Amino acid sequence: MPMDAGEIESMIRESLPDAEVTIQDLRGDGDHYSAKVVSASFVGKTRVQQHQMVYKALKGRMGGELHALALQTSQPEGA
Repeated sequence: MPMDAGEIESMIRESLPDAEVTIQDLRGDGDHYSAKVVSASFVGKTRVQQHQMVYKALKGRMGGELHALALQTSQPEGA
């Protein structure tokens, strides 16, 4: 069963409580999303490490219930 945007956002916020999360369903099929995640937890981390933190928050659902996620991560401005 596909995941909905609210569930994705909730899982990311559970792992990264300070995160600003924006989820967009790219095809309207509940299977292809884009996510923009801004978190102070990303300070000092490489882009790969930031993405790994988000994937970890999704608890193994990437590639299964969540087919595709275009991910954009960053730290807050001024951090």
